[in-house]
Amino acid sequence: QVQLVESGGGLVQAGGSLRLSCAAAGRTISNIAMGWFRQAPGKEREFVAADTWSGISRDYADFVKGRFIISRDNAKNTVYLQMNSLKAEDTAVYYCAASTRVTGGRRGYNYDYWGQGTQVTVSS
Repeated sequence: QVQLVESGGGLVQAGGSLRLSCAAAGRTISNIAMGWFRQAPGKEREFVAADTWSGISRDYADFVKGRFIISRDNAKNTVYLQMNSLKAEDTAVYYCAASTRVTGGRRGYNYDYWGQGTQVTVSS
């Protein structure tokens, strides 16, 4: 079992930055692929970013490429999502997810564990 707790969400103006954290407990993330997803009101959950359990390969949704960065600190058992140049359309609840596969990829059903989410609101 892996418990995931996100933090770092909040209200920010357009063009600003936030860094989300996802602290894992119950198991080391050093051999777990991690991902970030988001869900805006009235919309389906969508993929944001993911890495492989090695942390070497990363994948991003087109709408965040060049603005968001996924990273991890295995010593702290924590994954991060650095979000820069935020836009109003980035407003959503952001979820951290863990996959016991080599990579969870872009499909939510590949992820075995989910956090409770953290709200990000970007004002225009």
